[in-house]
Amino acid sequence: MLCTPPQPLHSSRRPLRTAPRCSNDAQPSPSTAAAGGVRRLVLSPEGRAKLDPRPDRDFYAFPRLVTHVDDGFIATLTDLYRDRLRAGWDVLDLMSSWVSHLPPEVQFQRVVGHGLNAQELARNPRLDYFFVKDLNRDQQLELEDGTFDAVLCTVSVQYLQSPEKVFAEIFRVLKPGGVCIVSFSNRMFYEKAVSAWRDGTAYSRVQLVTQYFQCVEGFTQPEVIRKLPSAGGSSPSSPLDAVMRLFGVAGSDPFYAVISYRNFKPM
Repeated sequence: MLCTPPQPLHSSRRPLRTAPRCSNDAQPSPSTAAAGGVRRLVLSPEGRAKLDPRPDRDFYAFPRLVTHVDDGFIATLTDLYRDRLRAGWDVLDLMSSWVSHLPPEVQFQRVVGHGLNAQELARNPRLDYFFVKDLNRDQQLELEDGTFDAVLCTVSVQYLQSPEKVFAEIFRVLKPGGVCIVSFSNRMFYEKAVSAWRDGTAYSRVQLVTQYFQCVEGFTQPEVIRKLPSAGGSSPSSPLDAVMRLFGVAGSDPFYAVISYRNFKPM
């Protein structure tokens, strides 16, 4: 876990420059927030609560080398990255793990990973560097301003207890015109998801992530992408799917992504 002082980055190529620490504790001011400033708080104190109050570093102490969504979700996400990301870009994979779901044929300038388990991150073949940090304890990223073309966050946004500060940091490290893609489904570690997410609906969760972007001055109007399971008419891909249907459980994971850009969307 990385609190204060930060742990060194693990690198397979060259060292990553870091930014000096600064305070991010100022109260938001709706009328005077500068670009990248938090205009308002989205979550109430109750909405930030988790059922399991133990430190996240304890929960994630052991590596989980599994995928948390199904193949259909992963294929949709990879296609989205193929459409929105460009070769030669600098990419930050926030709250990452042992796989990043990036298009295998696209070569990026660098991919920096962040997460809570160093063993998982070390297994990720797409990462050039990685660092370990608990964003629920310290939201400051030890990264320079305006250095990434894209920031990605996959099936993890539901665990953030201070999303407003984290999204302000995402804005800070993005280049002007840089994109942030936050993707999620209906799966979660229930005891570790914040109350506002845990007790919400599919619609309210999309609205939450939309508001996370909107609460930071300078992000473009968020774009929402949905791909929901078919209501019927297709044959089950496995006996398990048929059993799940009997109990009213969809056989595939719904896909949601909320996308926004720093300052403007490039043409």
